[in-house]
Amino acid sequence: MRSLAGSPWFGTARKRRGVVPQMSIAPEEVRKVALLARLLLSEDEVAEMATQLSRILAYMEVLRSVDTSQVEPMAHPLELVNVFRDDKVRPGLAREEALKNAPKHDGECYLVPAVLGPV
Repeated sequence: MRSLAGSPWFGTARKRRGVVPQMSIAPEEVRKVALLARLLLSEDEVAEMATQLSRILAYMEVLRSVDTSQVEPMAHPLELVNVFRDDKVRPGLAREEALKNAPKHDGECYLVPAVLGPV
């Protein structure tokens, strides 16, 4: 993954606008997000991710300083046309077929670990 700090314009833009990173990501926060994402990161990777995410936040401060008052809000920079096909009813899988490759099932539903605790 390439760091923004390696870009020639990153440091100069920050210096030119006088933006100082106000927010940083602590290694504990990286560990928490990694746990939620089920990522196994080494301590070196945690430190690297904390640094990179802090630099991204610093660059967001640079972007925040840009005057966009004359820019019309848009959902996408290009005109888009819906390219989806029409919905058509068609036969689906039989329950047995859908469940046959599931790691755990009860014959009717998939069984997955609880993520919100007991219900």
